[in-house]
Amino acid sequence: MGFSFRDKMAPSTPLLAVRGSEGLYMVNGPPHFTESTLFPRESGKNCKVYTFSKDGTLFAWGNGEKINIINVTNKGLRHSFDLPKTVCLEFSPKNTVLATWQPYTTSKDGTAGVPNLQLYDVKTGTCLKSFIQKKMQNWCPSWSEDETICARNVNNEVHFFENNNFNTIANKLHLQKINDFVLSPGPQPYKVAVYVPGSKGAPSFVRLYQYPNFDGPHAALANKSFFKADKVTMLWNKKATAVLVIASTDVDKTGASYYGEQTLHYIAVNGESAVVQLPKNGPIYDVVWNSSSTEFCAVYGFMPAKATIFNLKCDPVFDFGTGPRNAAYYSPHGHILVLAGFGNLRGQMEVWDVKNYKLISKPVASDSTYFAWCPDGEHILTATCAPRLRVNNGYKIWHYTGSVLHKHDVPSNAELWQVSWQPFLDGIFPAKTITYQAVPSDVPSEEPKVATAYRPPALRNKPITNSKLHEEEPPQNMKPQAGNDKPLSKTALKNQRKHEAKKAAKQEARNEKSPDLAPTPAPQSTPRNTISQSTSGDPEVDKKIKNLKKKLKAIEQLKEQAAAGKQLEKNQLEKIQKEKALLQELEDLELGI
Repeated sequence: MGFSFRDKMAPSTPLLAVRGSEGLYMVNGPPHFTESTLFPRESGKNCKVYTFSKDGTLFAWGNGEKINIINVTNKGLRHSFDLPKTVCLEFSPKNTVLATWQPYTTSKDGTAGVPNLQLYDVKTGTCLKSFIQKKMQNWCPSWSEDETICARNVNNEVHFFENNNFNTIANKLHLQKINDFVLSPGPQPYKVAVYVPGSKGAPSFVRLYQYPNFDGPHAALANKSFFKADKVTMLWNKKATAVLVIASTDVDKTGASYYGEQTLHYIAVNGESAVVQLPKNGPIYDVVWNSSSTEFCAVYGFMPAKATIFNLKCDPVFDFGTGPRNAAYYSPHGHILVLAGFGNLRGQMEVWDVKNYKLISKPVASDSTYFAWCPDGEHILTATCAPRLRVNNGYKIWHYTGSVLHKHDVPSNAELWQVSWQPFLDGIFPAKTITYQAVPSDVPSEEPKVATAYRPPALRNKPITNSKLHEEEPPQNMKPQAGNDKPLSKTALKNQRKHEAKKAAKQEARNEKSPDLAPTPAPQSTPRNTISQSTSGDPEVDKKIKNLKKKLKAIEQLKEQAAAGKQLEKNQLEKIQKEKALLQELEDLELGI
């Protein structure tokens, strides 16, 4: 398949770059999945690294001898650099600079090593600047999207360069010990979030600044301090109006979690800040912003984990209930959300339409070590790569409706190391209407093998009792309904659920004893169990429902006493006569929910 149509106005489908023990090559994206002729396969096991530019037009890779840059559109080789030891590559946002990094080494006699971070001009191929960068973590300088500023952390202070002039430090942000920083996305004014770890009883803090206003006691746009933090992750939203901070401790002093302890904080550039209240204890696995910048999703809590969407007031908007998940991925257009359980989980995915909060599909991508949305917002890539997993390496391309459109397994003696989509800039692919019908596919669907639970020999011939280790929570809309001020509190919801479960269990036991006394069932269209779990969100209505249930419970007890031969008082008999009217009233209230 050639790519002649790429030069026309309509965008082509993104390519896939594949790197493994069989070499480096490219594959045409949906619907063809044939090997691309744009890039001649680089055979051998020496390819350590590759990267696309942000707009997907340039591709750079290292083959163990040289770093090469090609133009993906016309196959033209732009430059070749003698850098055999390079392990990291990155293009600046507008393709002006290629940054390369190789491990830092010192000579045996103890003299300082040579600079190992190089910045090359992509147009001319000349080296603009070399730096010493000892750590691989955060090795790459950070550019603003228009490349007006570029920043790097040097000895716990942030150095800023302007217009890719790396010989002059234009500005410095100096606090006692800056451990990490993140530049805001988008156009001017540029903002920067910095993290300073606590020491000697002083708290850690994250501060937001607007470039270049760093001096003076009131220079910071916002400040949030916290004691529980050994490391933090800072996440800007796309519009650069707020940052989410996941603060983690390496050790949970309460002993409740092997993962340490995490808290989630919200900091806005207008100075507002809050702790995001997560209604289930346990680790925070993942937090992601929607591209709209108005909502974020958190996956948290001991397994089965909860997933909840919050608004900018940090109020829950929609709760996905509990399930086997530890990751969340919004589609590029932000209208689909995938919740997934990878790593030590079985690879179950839930694909949600987050405009209407409807489940689209539930595919299973077992043994996945990698997940990525295609820039077209319709296709998904999952892969099993070495060294994370050395067996069953390969990748799959899915449609979000759950169909596998293409599957590639590498031979058992080979390994897959990396696979990724060619990036495209936002807005190239228009958002399409969501479809719920699985798209047709030629790839036979594999039903995942469901491992049956172990049963000891003594129980093998007996009927299976449906006991569950965890009580599963269903998804629920947390948006306040019209007419109520706010949803029920966490404790009120919990108590109500317990009360409902007890009542249902008692009712079931009673029905088994005396079927003739079973109350009139609810209409078929509204199954009783779903009603019993829902709350109206209006405390007044819930109170009335509670009182009615109390009265009905008392009537049931009176009927039992009468059935046992006890003589009832006149007022007790009157109570029993009211049962039908109370049931009707309860049903009306519940159906009004």
